[in-house]
Amino acid sequence: MSSPPVATEATVMHRIRGRLFSPSARQKMLAFASLVGLMIFFSVASGSFLQMDNIVGILQATAVNGVLAIACTFVIITGGIDLSVGTLMTFCSVMAGVFLTYWGLPFSVGVAAAIFFGALSGFVSGMLIAKLKIPPFIATLGMMLLLKGLSLVISGTKPIYFNDTPEFPSISQDSLIGYLLPSLPIPNAVLILFVVAIVCSLILNKTVLGSYTFALGSNEEAVRLSGVNVDRWKIIIYSLNGAICGIAGLLIASRLNSAQPALGQGYELDAIAAVVIGGTSLSGGAGTILGTIIGAFIMSVLTNGLRILSVAQEWQTVVTGVIIILAVYADILRKKK
Repeated sequence: MSSPPVATEATVMHRIRGRLFSPSARQKMLAFASLVGLMIFFSVASGSFLQMDNIVGILQATAVNGVLAIACTFVIITGGIDLSVGTLMTFCSVMAGVFLTYWGLPFSVGVAAAIFFGALSGFVSGMLIAKLKIPPFIATLGMMLLLKGLSLVISGTKPIYFNDTPEFPSISQDSLIGYLLPSLPIPNAVLILFVVAIVCSLILNKTVLGSYTFALGSNEEAVRLSGVNVDRWKIIIYSLNGAICGIAGLLIASRLNSAQPALGQGYELDAIAAVVIGGTSLSGGAGTILGTIIGAFIMSVLTNGLRILSVAQEWQTVVTGVIIILAVYADILRKKK
């Protein structure tokens, strides 16, 4: 019996270079370098940027947008899109308010309700796309408007406050890390973001669901011809996307201590921008959770820095639009290479 071939030092170094300088790795390194560059620029431009209160504000904002971006990552890797994540987040927070404030049910029931209705909405989107063959852009655009309307109808167009549920604000505002390390008052929302990121990264890279997510984005027809029930996996992926949006709904409602039914529209743009900046291809088949988290921090740092420099809100919107266009163009260039 012959012994297995031993990898030479040159072969090992070639493999390492291949991993370090792959298009995905280069995109993540470029995104991380951009994040560091933005932080240095705003630190020099304003002495208040690195103050602890401002850093906590950036982390809080990133927690919500980061969770939404993680949800979008799964869908975009399949080659789809979800324009409803912002209003779905709001709808989930409203349903939590209905269960906790209107009906007076236990705290755990309200949390479960938000995640359940998020998954249910994602299931409906998945059914529209997989069974009725409605393009994802149109199906989720319709869901965006539907969920926005339902949020306003159910809440009576008024905010729902969680004053009768004193433990609810602790989801986002309290600091478990700060309790253990008083010098690091990092909000629980950030801890939840990283827990969600780790779990979703494991799902994406270590499970059958993750394998089919990449496969659908790479070549859906080949997956179908191999005997896989493509429709079922699409529905599961969109349902998971909705459940994660439910977590984002809990985070933002906890941060505001209220469910704001008019809030949510526009969040999908920041989430999709974070996903694309992080290296996930809009044409599907490639992406990482780590890259998405870096992209979410870039969006939060940029928004916060512009606000500190007193840049007008309308110009902040212009900058966000330019970033989205550049990120999509960079994705097109990567695909050409």
